[in-house]
Parts: sequence; structure tokens; C-alpha cells
Amino acid sequence: MKKTMIRSAVALALLSGATQSMAADDRYIIQVDNDKKGVVKALAKKLGGEVNMDSNGFFAATFAGKDLATVKGLLNNPHVKLVEADQRRYPMGLYNDDLGDPMSQQLTPYAVYQSQANQVTFNANAGMKVCVIDSGLDASNPDFNWGAITGDNDSGTGNWFDNGGPHGTHVAGTIGAADNNIGVVGMAPGVDMHIIKVFNAAGWGYSSDLAHATNLCSQAGANIISMSLGGGGSNSIESNAFADFTAAGGLVVAAAGNDGNSVRSYPAGYPSVMMIGANDADNNIADFSQFPSCTSGRGKNVTEDETICVEVTAGGVDTLSTYPAGMAAFASASADGAGVEVSAMENTGSAAGDLYFMGTAEATDSGAAGKVCLIDRGVISFHDKVANCEASGGLGAIIVNNEPGMLYGTLGDTNSTSIPAVGTALEDRAALMAATSATVTISASDYGYMSGTSMATPAVSGIAALVWSNHPECTGTDIRNALKATADDQGAAGKDVYFGYGIVKAADADAYLTANGCGGDGGNGGNPGTDVTLDANGYKSRGDAYVDLSWGGAATSMVDIYRNGQLITTTANDNAHTDSLGKVSGSFGYQVCEQGSSVCSTTVTVSF
Repeated sequence: MKKTMIRSAVALALLSGATQSMAADDRYIIQVDNDKKGVVKALAKKLGGEVNMDSNGFFAATFAGKDLATVKGLLNNPHVKLVEADQRRYPMGLYNDDLGDPMSQQLTPYAVYQSQANQVTFNANAGMKVCVIDSGLDASNPDFNWGAITGDNDSGTGNWFDNGGPHGTHVAGTIGAADNNIGVVGMAPGVDMHIIKVFNAAGWGYSSDLAHATNLCSQAGANIISMSLGGGGSNSIESNAFADFTAAGGLVVAAAGNDGNSVRSYPAGYPSVMMIGANDADNNIADFSQFPSCTSGRGKNVTEDETICVEVTAGGVDTLSTYPAGMAAFASASADGAGVEVSAMENTGSAAGDLYFMGTAEATDSGAAGKVCLIDRGVISFHDKVANCEASGGLGAIIVNNEPGMLYGTLGDTNSTSIPAVGTALEDRAALMAATSATVTISASDYGYMSGTSMATPAVSGIAALVWSNHPECTGTDIRNALKATADDQGAAGKDVYFGYGIVKAADADAYLTANGCGGDGGNGGNPGTDVTLDANGYKSRGDAYVDLSWGGAATSMVDIYRNGQLITTTANDNAHTDSLGKVSGSFGYQVCEQGSSVCSTTVTVSF
């Protein structure tokens, strides 16, 4: 069976339209007063436009062969407030093969542990609801609290409960897969969700679809909007929709993008949307995670704005989650009866026999007949290696990586082989070379791995719901700020363009809100019951950054000093401390607290 691959021509494009100033297919958004919309829609149709969708305060229409300036001229009408290009939006996920067997037991993805989500209990009575705007959530997967899931159908994309590819189902599982002894467990297990399917059969949607979906999320009573998608170009109608949702107390979360460059993707690039990057299981930034700058404007008008760049990251590399039934693949292997960790490449089936080493399998080898081929990576393609094994009479293939770590790969879009083929890690090569027999099995599964900022985004959305469920009196902005204040600083010291404030930590954010209140200040300017004051002076010497801290009002003999929400030292209460940062740039927030207490100064920020 050829596995569905997110890394198709569509998904590889991702942000390929980032430099386009108009939709390639001549589709535009027209903003208009609702009471005059009928008149303007009739005018648009009379002028050759095809109305594609209709929402509160605007509609989208296609004017074939006409550019933006022409359409503005045609719709020069007092009832028309604005005409702008309707930008394409794409899912942001890359494909990876599957490990483990969640079909028979419940597995916890590494990002749950990394983010401390397993240390916080989800309060199902708090009324949290996450609106997932993606490719639909397939009803075939049993690992959801289906009684708590609703959705909106769309005439252009079909039923919300029918998948438009595995992306949306994978995303939803990361947010809220149930804690039910099978499959995987989500960040906020069993959380209420509302599903809006915006991607068409070709795998993309429009900015107007997202604006309309935001209205539907509001109508459904959602607290959080999660969007693992993006594209080039901004427009005001889309931006205003998210700003309105945030202003009403909600939280909007979106993916930074997967091109590994500094391009700003939208909707993540809007100030009202929290931009999410991806890290791996070892706290390294993912090489595909985009890192736009935090500055806007030019020359003397340049300003720093942390809301238009990556704010935090979460696990998004090799993320295990839910798939539509049977659309993923589960791989297993053994050598001399001992299990070997492998990743599925292609072709369902089982093979068992003597193990035969074919080197790099650059040619057929009659010695492989009736055996399982052990093959080194390199020289020729994976497909050609497996094809040579099969042509030699081989029953299955195990390809060993030529560098440390698991080998993830496929046999390409024109796979002509039929025997099961898996990849394995270089670290297992010696044991395999010493083995005499092997088994290889690839079977269909309801669970699989993907990588992308698409996977990190629902992790943060689920963590936000988890933390918020224990502090329902807070707003979405309060939750956003708490996640940033308590993120685990990685990469360069302090906030940077790759990690933002760092990797999200659910338990730390929960404790922060418990100690300091929704505003992060304990309800009394960050200083409940005392007058701890703090001054911070930042400077550089020979290229290294230093911050001189001076404080007063702390009653304990020792004080805790925090940088960007993380404890950096406990020191004597002598009213002075110098923090040495090294060669850094960015913004650093400092707080001084009485030792082991939530009695703290306000946060003072220093920028370099």
C-alpha cells in the first residue's frame, strides 16, 4: 500500500506563494456593509464575478483574468469599503514514518512530557473549547471524545467529519485525543473541539475562508483558535477577524511555517495571533522552523514587536498522533528474535527468513533469494535498493542509516516494488550484521508521525486549553503572556527569533498564574502585600551584555531573581546583583522575589 504523504507537491509548496501580491486564480475579498451586500453581490455578478463565499461584512468573488486594480475600478461603488487579494493558505506539515504500536496500547508523545502537560490535570468542567481550522477530523478514528466535538460543513470542502487528508486529524489528536487506554493522549485530553474544514481537494484554502471560519468559531463559543496553516501576503479583513476574536477574550495560535527561513507567514504574522515555532525531542530548534524578525518599519521608523515573530516553540519533529483509520503505517522488525526499532518506508506485508547482507545493493544478488535483505544506505536511491533486493528474490528489506539516528524515508512517488521495506538506525547496524534471521512487518494503522510547525501549533493550543481550564477567569491574552513568561529559554540566552521566549511549560505556566494571578502580578502590581521595587540597567562591555539589578523592600534574607520567568539565581538580599549574559541580543524581563514566595517586584525589561 502506498502511504498518503503530506509532503506532496501541494504541501512542499507551503509558502511558495509568499511573494505573490494577488491570488493566482483572480479571487478577491470585498468588504461591504451587510445591509448593502445584496446590491454589491449583484453588481459583482453583473460585471462577470463569481461569488465564492459569503460571510459577515464581506464576501469573496473570482474575476477571471482581472487584476486587483481592475476589480477595484469595476467595484467603484459607495457601498464597497475595501477590495483586496484573497490569499491562499496551505497546511504546514511534513511527512514522517511511524514507530510504536498505539493500536494496542496508549502511548504518550514526547512533547507531552517535554511541555509538562502530564503534570497538569485538565479541568473538563471549565468550558474550554478549541476551534480547529484545518482539513477536517475524520470520524473513523476512535481516539476522541466525539460527544464533545462539533463542526461546520462547507459546500466547497465537504463534511467536517470527513478527512481532506490526514493533516487535520493529526492536528486534532495532538490537541485533544482522549485518555482512554488506546492510541495517543492529547495535551488537553477530551477537550471540546469545533472543527472547520477549509482545505479543498487540492489541499489549500483562502484567507477569506479563515476570516469566515473565525466568525464561525466565535458563534460556536470557542476560546481558542488553532491554525496549522499559512501563506504569503496579509490582508486587513483576515487580520481584523483575528483581532476581534482576541479582543473578545480569545486566543489565536498559528504556525510559523516550514521553509526554514526568515519569511513572515500569515496568519501567524498578525499581532493578534501567537506565532509558534517547532523544536525536537532534544530541545533543538527544528531546521524547517521559520524565524521572521521581530522588527517592522524602515530607517528611523523601525520598531520592535514581539507579536509578529515566534513567541514560543513546542515539539514538532516526529510527532505521533491520530490518523484517519488505516491511512498511516505501523512497522516492526526483529533480528534473531530481538526487537529492532524501525520506520516504515513502503509496502504493507510481512517477511521472515535468513538475513542476507547486500552492501549498498547497487546490483541484483542471487544470494538474497528467499531472504530478508540487509542494506546500507548510500550511492543509489532507496527505491533502487529495494527493487534490486526484490529482483534478487528477496522477501523484505531493512535499510541501515549511514549517520547516527533513525532512517526515515520513502520509496518515491513512482514506487514499483511490493516487498515490505523499513529503515533503521546506524546504532543497530552491528547487531543486525551479527544476526542470522529477521522478520519485517508493515501494516495499516490509525496513528502516525508527522513533522512541522503544524505539529507544534496544536501542542501549544492544547497546552493553552489545559492551563486555561485551571484558570477560567483569565483571558486568552493572559494565557498567552503566562506561556511566554514561563517558557524554557533555549538557544541564545534570552528571547531570540528561533525559539522566541523558549519551549512552553504547562506546569510552570499553571504555577505562575496561581502565584501571580491572570495579569501576572498577583492582582497587586506584581507585589502583593509588600513594596519590592526593582531597577535594571543594561549595558555592554567588549561586546558582552550585562544587567545591573538594584532592588529594595524584600523582607527575606535571600531573594530569587528571575529572567524571562525562569529562576536564574537565589542570592543574598543585599539589594544588588549583576547578570552576565554574554554576546546576546533581544529583550530580557527581570523580577526579584522574596525567596520561595510569590511576593515579587514588577517585571522590568531590558533590551539589547
